[in-house]
Amino acid sequence: MQAFGTQLAFSLDASAMAVAFVVGGICLGTLSGLVPGLHVNNLALLLVAAAPAIPGPPGLVGAAMLAAGVVHSFLDVVPALALGVPDAAMAATALPAHRLVIAGRGREAVRLSAMGSGLAVCFAVPLAVPVTMVMTTAYPVVKAHLSLVLGGVTAFLLLTEGSLRAGVGGAAGFAGSAALGYATLDIVPTAPLDAGSMLTPLFAGLFGAPILLEAISGAGVPRQDDAVVASTPKTVVITAFAGAFAGAIVGYLPGVSGAIAAVVALALVPGSTEARGFVVATSGVNTANTIFALFALAALGTPRTGVMVALEDTGAPVNLPLLLASALLAGIAGFALVLLVGDRYLRVVGSIDYTKLSVAILLLLGTLSWLFAGLLGVVVLVVATLVGLVPAQFGARRVHLMGVLLGPLLLGV
Repeated sequence: MQAFGTQLAFSLDASAMAVAFVVGGICLGTLSGLVPGLHVNNLALLLVAAAPAIPGPPGLVGAAMLAAGVVHSFLDVVPALALGVPDAAMAATALPAHRLVIAGRGREAVRLSAMGSGLAVCFAVPLAVPVTMVMTTAYPVVKAHLSLVLGGVTAFLLLTEGSLRAGVGGAAGFAGSAALGYATLDIVPTAPLDAGSMLTPLFAGLFGAPILLEAISGAGVPRQDDAVVASTPKTVVITAFAGAFAGAIVGYLPGVSGAIAAVVALALVPGSTEARGFVVATSGVNTANTIFALFALAALGTPRTGVMVALEDTGAPVNLPLLLASALLAGIAGFALVLLVGDRYLRVVGSIDYTKLSVAILLLLGTLSWLFAGLLGVVVLVVATLVGLVPAQFGARRVHLMGVLLGPLLLGV
């Protein structure tokens, strides 16, 4: 059998070796997903740096890298839920997932995220083939009018804010982050790690540090109630499907993040725009993105995620059957690991002095910024943090801060 130029064949010994590599990737993705502030693109850079030292066929090394990325997309919700939880008085401006934690529904949020990611994998695999066929035809047109498409996405995000004040705050956050991205993204930093990148200080500053600063005087993670999911199965399935389909946007359009795609997806699903729906949709988008990006790489030769760039840079062959099997196995493992680790993570964080924990995580973000981008990275972290504080002051969504990627693309950079 042949698909996208890939020949399908089976071998028991080869399969056993492939499983071993995938399990190794699962372990790596588990560790990276639980580290606060470690973006999946930074994981990809580390994988590229480490790949030459890994003994084994490039195809299996690529399978391990993909498995690590998939599991990371499942587990990175755990520190996101447990850290940066503001005081209950700030619940109205908190992230949707944090609103659930404040209400004592963190365990439910863990399960909603696991279901969103797990269902997205199930939906994305059959959707990827027809979507790829359509995009193979449509991509030249989309590419020729990319600025118009991304401008439409930006306008949609601003127009769907709840008030004029929030719209102004969103526009200010977008403009500030876009300027920051324009000024720094092309810099190749001198840093302790060879896998240097400005993405770490940018994302840590825009999305990580502001949340921690806002929550530093909060009470931390309150006692969590039972894990019963309040959303109906039908709502979860429909929202996860919308998230999986929106993952195609992320997989084929540069600069469009999972959070942006989730906002678009939820606008199309009546009754699912509350915190629970956002958790399901965002998790679904982030995981489905990996599947669609894999097909985009195979069909169009365009890597759309850090992991796909890593696959290309290491010379790993795009063997779709092997990589899809790796993604499915990693998806099963990721689903189980979220349930296994999530409750324990919330419980442990809830037992720690939250002010000290927040300061420690801020120091960790500073350390990661220095490791990946040197002293310049620390400066960028500080500036990005100031920009990242803007949207919440106006009651706007933080998703506008993705201007850090959208802005330079709109300008054709």
